[in-house]
Amino acid sequence: MERRAKNGTHRRISAFSAAGESSLPDAVYRDLVSTLFAMAMPIIGFGILYALVGTLIFLKWQDGVIAVLTGIAIVITMARVWLIRAYNRAGSTTQDIPALKAWERRYAFLTYIFALLLAALHIRALSAHEPLVHIATISLIFTFGAGIVSRNASRPKLCVMSLSLVVLPTAIAMLIHATREYGQLLHAEFFALQALLLVTVALMSLQSVRHLYASSVEHLTTKHDLATLARFDPLTGLPNRLLLRETFQTNVQSSEIGDQMAVHYLDLDGFKAINDRYGHPAGDAVLREVARRLQSMIRTEDVACRLGGDEFLLLQGHVRHQDQADLLARRIIKQLSEPYLVDEIEMRITVSVGIAMAPEFGLELERLMAFADTALYRSKAKGKAQVHFCTAEDLRQSGQAVA
Repeated sequence: MERRAKNGTHRRISAFSAAGESSLPDAVYRDLVSTLFAMAMPIIGFGILYALVGTLIFLKWQDGVIAVLTGIAIVITMARVWLIRAYNRAGSTTQDIPALKAWERRYAFLTYIFALLLAALHIRALSAHEPLVHIATISLIFTFGAGIVSRNASRPKLCVMSLSLVVLPTAIAMLIHATREYGQLLHAEFFALQALLLVTVALMSLQSVRHLYASSVEHLTTKHDLATLARFDPLTGLPNRLLLRETFQTNVQSSEIGDQMAVHYLDLDGFKAINDRYGHPAGDAVLREVARRLQSMIRTEDVACRLGGDEFLLLQGHVRHQDQADLLARRIIKQLSEPYLVDEIEMRITVSVGIAMAPEFGLELERLMAFADTALYRSKAKGKAQVHFCTAEDLRQSGQAVA
């Protein structure tokens, strides 16, 4: 099982590399996008740094362009922080995929503008030959690049575009600045070297992004694979006990006045004979078909679960009258009693059903399952393909008590 999960992970990662981000599982995409909106403080902190550097340069030069760039950077920083809060208010990762893609586009747009503002600040600083100012603006660019890689490696396109927008214009401007004469030894060489270092660091950062992104996708895909395995039966694909409990609690919380819930306990009649006669592969094929038929008969808010072996449980929520549960149980008996064709061999089973109603018999899942199992015992006592509702008399005879 674990090997299948890991192989599935690697196939999805390979598919992503070949086909692009559209092949990512939705759950993984949600987690990757959530990292963009996880932290507002780094954005605020970097906006403050830009404002401080811009303000100092303005006070030194009284340059109106620097003042405008600094003002726009402050506005963009505020917009980025507001976007994070708006995203969380809108439901964060609970939103549908098209909505998440729209939020990601807005985030990327504001990041690209900020990257261009950084490049513009440095280019403007290069208009005068003042090394201390150059050091301050180039330090902002290196800090921005480090932040992009550390916080946004989960979105490689965002990293590539952001670094390109800030690094390429800056490097070109530095090369142009290197061609000017300032009467200093090795002036051109040092500025050319600085441009080369900037581009080299950016390329190395993109390699880090590639590695971090691949690791993140593998980790998150494996995490969701394991979460799926923890909640679903590997043979039939039906929910297991863990997901059953979660669904039960959800149904209890969403129930309205007058609503009941029916817990159907199912046991296949004649299944052991199939295993004994035709072998476990044939039995497994029958179980998978049983699961498919059960899924086709229930509503989206109901859940069919395999407990193990040939035992199944079905939660039927929002039941207004016991007759609704009885009708579903009889449909189940009818459908599961239809022939099964396995390797061109016709096989037959039936099913017995015991039902416990909530809240009549409480709102504790384990007790309701025990009561439904008691009803199942009564059902089997009647013969095959029968349904029986749990009663107070059944519990007295079995020595159980209603909570």
